[in-house]
Amino acid sequence: MTASTLPAGRALSLQIDRDGAIKRGLMLVIALYLVVALALPLYTMLSKSFVTYSFDLTRYEFQVSDDSGTSFGPITSAFDLNQETSRLGPDDLHSTSEGRLPAPDLFADFSFRSPVTYRIRATEPGTSWLVGLERVASQDWVQYDSNSFRRVSLLPATSTGIQNYTAYFSNPALSRSIFNSLFIASVSTVLTVLLAFGFAYALNRSCMRFKGAMKLIAMMPILVPSLLPGIGLIYLFGNQGLLKGLLMGQSIYGPLGIVIGSVFFTFPHALIIISTALAISDQRQYEAADSLRASPLRTFLTVTLPGARYGLISAAFVTFTLVITDFGLPKVIGGQYSVLAIDIYKQVIGQQNFEMGAVVSVLLLIPAVLAFLVDRQVQKKQVSLLTAKSVPYQPKPNAAFDLACLGWCGLIALFILAIIGTCQLAALVKLWPYDMSLSLGNYAFDRMDGGGWGAYWNSITLAGLTAVLGTVIVFTGAYMVEKIDGFRFGRGLFQFLAMLPMAVPGMVLGLAYIFFFNNPANPLNAIYGTMAILVLSTVTHFYTVGHLTGLTALKQIDAEFEPVAASMRQPFYRVFTRVTVPICLPAILDIMIYLFVNAMTTVSAVVFIYSTHTALASIAVLNMDDAGDIAPAAAMGMMIFYTNVAARLLHALLSRRLLAATQRWRVRST
Repeated sequence: MTASTLPAGRALSLQIDRDGAIKRGLMLVIALYLVVALALPLYTMLSKSFVTYSFDLTRYEFQVSDDSGTSFGPITSAFDLNQETSRLGPDDLHSTSEGRLPAPDLFADFSFRSPVTYRIRATEPGTSWLVGLERVASQDWVQYDSNSFRRVSLLPATSTGIQNYTAYFSNPALSRSIFNSLFIASVSTVLTVLLAFGFAYALNRSCMRFKGAMKLIAMMPILVPSLLPGIGLIYLFGNQGLLKGLLMGQSIYGPLGIVIGSVFFTFPHALIIISTALAISDQRQYEAADSLRASPLRTFLTVTLPGARYGLISAAFVTFTLVITDFGLPKVIGGQYSVLAIDIYKQVIGQQNFEMGAVVSVLLLIPAVLAFLVDRQVQKKQVSLLTAKSVPYQPKPNAAFDLACLGWCGLIALFILAIIGTCQLAALVKLWPYDMSLSLGNYAFDRMDGGGWGAYWNSITLAGLTAVLGTVIVFTGAYMVEKIDGFRFGRGLFQFLAMLPMAVPGMVLGLAYIFFFNNPANPLNAIYGTMAILVLSTVTHFYTVGHLTGLTALKQIDAEFEPVAASMRQPFYRVFTRVTVPICLPAILDIMIYLFVNAMTTVSAVVFIYSTHTALASIAVLNMDDAGDIAPAAAMGMMIFYTNVAARLLHALLSRRLLAATQRWRVRST
């Protein structure tokens, strides 16, 4: 008897219901937001780095009259005129988008008082010149008297190529910035990871006292902009610093100051990662090492370090990326020591050479992206260190070891408090170091350059909008990508877009926004120079961490909630508001405070795109420091610190009350 076979039928496919269609639509909307806010600006900036400008003298022709102004001589191109006079060399013909070449420079005997008349025309369509601020484009002769001709300027022609990159690497002063950036980032990373590992080891593997206070102090640098440690170091070790003699003749301005300040502001980031790695360990491994009579050093090398290696690697790459992309600290205390972030600022703000700024941005983007990719690969290899049979590690009291750990943590805490305390003291004294009497004069920001108190309130507005709108966008996007059935390609593409901001330095994103949004042909040009573009930039810049936080919380929720709700014909948004949001409320509050604090302290992401009426407190610190008002800059930096501390306290209070009302299910009833 032969087995009967069923006839071939149609391939089964997932039927998309109404909720599924809405989820896909919302995910596509947020994906479109990431494309507009990130992908398109980056593409525009990358393309601009290959745009070059130079004066093509063959595109212009002139005729010059005699002294009567009525009889004109032969037609001569601008190229031929320059060949005769040799006034402009090849380097003089290289330009930027804002470059101008005065036409009278091509004539050796030009005088604006002369009765001579000049004619000019373009030899190619689209070629133009300026008369004052008026653009003229004509292939017919246009005539000017000498007084008007002195206002004529030729405009550069646009071409595409790698000339900008060639020019950058051929300039030793500019290309040296690459080595300087890598050197500073490498040294700072090694020192920060070593210090943070010792601190985290003391918190997790000792029974020392004051752990809570030490952890609280260690987190303080997160609450201040990266410019503030530079100001503190100037007051401590600068030309009139309190502890200048400790440097034994060395200057704090330059690599030394950048490294010390970088260790300060990256320390808590490394500590959080390493402390998390050290907190997850199995007591049985250490008991086995003791039973084998392994020495403490051997146990450390064979048990502790291997267990924490992924945390150490992640901390190293995060620290490296933060240092190499930081702008504020080198700007304040770097002196003449050039790094890539400062080169971008100089090219854009100092020389208005936006194309060369795009070149440096691409070069800065490369190490940041590489560090991000390596970190992601390392995290994929990480395996679970705890199983159902694991026993959490419990440190044993050891008076000598606990005292040593307390001393180590105390020295680092003293370093952090010294920087912040010095800034606070500088903000309160009248004239450092000549008149150390206390005064609130440095808080009279309206009398200083930088934006006054309005800049501070702008920062509050920016941080509030970023925290609220950013949390809604980030958590909604994380929910859609996690809870959609099927649609693997779309979810993968969204995940890529969501992870991309972590690899993009703030200054690179800000410059990309100039190219993309400051274009009259762009329909979104209207938001340029407004608070909206600052919110857009800040949410995008810090999107990834919030997205990962949301995903982590959502993965802890049983996937059966949505199918059960669908079987009961309940719309997904009801499950989202009544189940998902209450369960994930701790993560949502964490995303909100993370965005608020970073919006208050960010400098690099907004330094290129703020306007006079949207100046921020962190930018005011930068501008006041540039103007020589260092004490008011310290005062504004401390105002940012006060605000973030108040926000943290408010966050803790609201979290306690909200969680008490929504998280009772977590408490097991007796």
